[in-house]
Amino acid sequence: MATPPGATAPQAEPWLSIRLEPEPFEPLRALAAWHAELAAVLGDPPAAESLFIGRVRPHTAGGEPLAALELEHYPGMTEAQLHALAYAAAQRHGAAAVLVHHRAGRVQPGESIVLVAVAADRRGPAQRCSQELLEALKHEAPFWKREWLGDGSGHWVQGNTPL
Repeated sequence: MATPPGATAPQAEPWLSIRLEPEPFEPLRALAAWHAELAAVLGDPPAAESLFIGRVRPHTAGGEPLAALELEHYPGMTEAQLHALAYAAAQRHGAAAVLVHHRAGRVQPGESIVLVAVAADRRGPAQRCSQELLEALKHEAPFWKREWLGDGSGHWVQGNTPL
């Protein structure tokens, strides 16, 4: 039976790889490892992939030099929420696989804080899923952020940076 126009065809469960990183990580190495896992799990890779690498900026939203950004979270709860966000976005957009590596703890300016990769049969679903997931991570993931300044003072971030 053909799928009606405008409807999403039923799909296999998306393959998810979600990790909280307590130490600095190299996004391109993590991506290469994910590609190897994808080949083992899915065989032929999906035709499209969208990825995003986010790094800590060297200054606060107010323009002050930033010494570090600290991300606190509840172990177990945070990973479950990241998994739920990735699964929901993948289901909505028909993505075959999603990778999320997110730092926790103290992160220095210039260090990678997030890696998101989405594999799908077409570029549109891959890009839309990636964008939706990034916004969900920014606004719905249970992280509490503290900015540390060069003088040793710190303050909790009250809101998220704009798109």
